[in-house]
Amino acid sequence: MPPRGPFRFWILALSASLGAALLWVISIGEVRIPPGDVIDVIFGNISRIDPRSVIVLSIRLPRALAASAVGAVLAGSGVVFQGVLLNPLAEPYTLGVATGAAFGASLAITLHLPFISPFAFGGGVGALGLVWILGHGGRESSSSTRLILAGVIVGSVLGAGITLIKALAGDQVGVIVLWLLGSFSLASWGDVGWSMASALLVLLLGLFWARDMDVISSGANPRSLGVDDRKAVGLLLFGCSLATAIAVSISGIIGFVGLVVPHLVRLVSGPSHGRLVPLSVLGGALLLLLSDTAARSFGELPVGVITALIGGPIFCFLLWRGR
Repeated sequence: MPPRGPFRFWILALSASLGAALLWVISIGEVRIPPGDVIDVIFGNISRIDPRSVIVLSIRLPRALAASAVGAVLAGSGVVFQGVLLNPLAEPYTLGVATGAAFGASLAITLHLPFISPFAFGGGVGALGLVWILGHGGRESSSSTRLILAGVIVGSVLGAGITLIKALAGDQVGVIVLWLLGSFSLASWGDVGWSMASALLVLLLGLFWARDMDVISSGANPRSLGVDDRKAVGLLLFGCSLATAIAVSISGIIGFVGLVVPHLVRLVSGPSHGRLVPLSVLGGALLLLLSDTAARSFGELPVGVITALIGGPIFCFLLWRGR
C-alpha cells in the first residue's frame, strides 16, 4: 500500500489543479475576463449588473461547477461499481441507468415536451427499478452477476426503444443524438445544486463503506470477516445508480469518465477504496471540466465526443500496460 505522504500529495495536487482549472475555465471565452476579476465577481466586489458578473454568475460558473460535479459522480460511482461487482469494466451505466435516462429524454424530445431532465431522470430511475427487480434475489453469491445480466437485458430492450423513437422522431432526431452525446451548454444553478448533492452522496457512500469494498474486492469471504456484503452491495449500487441518474438527466450520457479515471487513480493510490474514492472524485471532476472546456472551444461540440477521444486511447494504454 502506498505511504501516507503520496496520498496527501495527490489530494492536494488534484484539489489545487481543480481550483486553478475552474478559475482558468471561467476566465476564457469569447469575452476574456481576467482571473482577478473572476475572483472579485465571486466574492461580490463587482456589481451584479456589471457585464462581467452576468457572464460569470449566469453562464460560466454554473456550467463549470455542473461539469465538475457530474465528473465527480461518474468517476466516484465507477470506483464503487468496479469494487463491488468485481469487474474492471464496470462503470456507472452498468445497471442500465444511462439507457433508461436516454429513453426518457428521447421520448420527451420527440413529443416536444418542455422538460427533458425530469423525463430523463424518471427513465433512469425506472430502468434501475426494473433491473433491481429482475436481478436482486436468488443465491447471494450470484446476486452481482444477476444484476449485471439484468442491466444488459434492460439496456438492450431500452436501446431498441431508443432506436425506434429516433426512427419516428423526424427532424428531432438531431436533437436526440446531441443530447445522447452530452452537453453542459444549458447548465443552471439548479443543475449545480442537484449535481453537487449527487457528488456528495457518492463521496460519503464510498468513504463510509470503504473497508467493506476492500473486503469484497479482495475475493475473500466477506461474511467471515464481519461484512454483510448483500447489504453493502445493495446500498452502494442503489445509491450510486441514483446519483448517476441525476447526473445523466443534467448532462446526457458521457462515456469513459467512470471507466478510465478509477484505473488511472489506482496507479498512484493502490487498491484501498479509502484513497481511491476521494482521488477519483477529484480526478473525474478535473477531467470532465477540461473536456467540457475543449468541447466549448470547438463550437459546443458534444462533451461525450471529447471524453471518448481522450478516454479511449488511455484505456487502450492501460490494457496494454497490464497485459
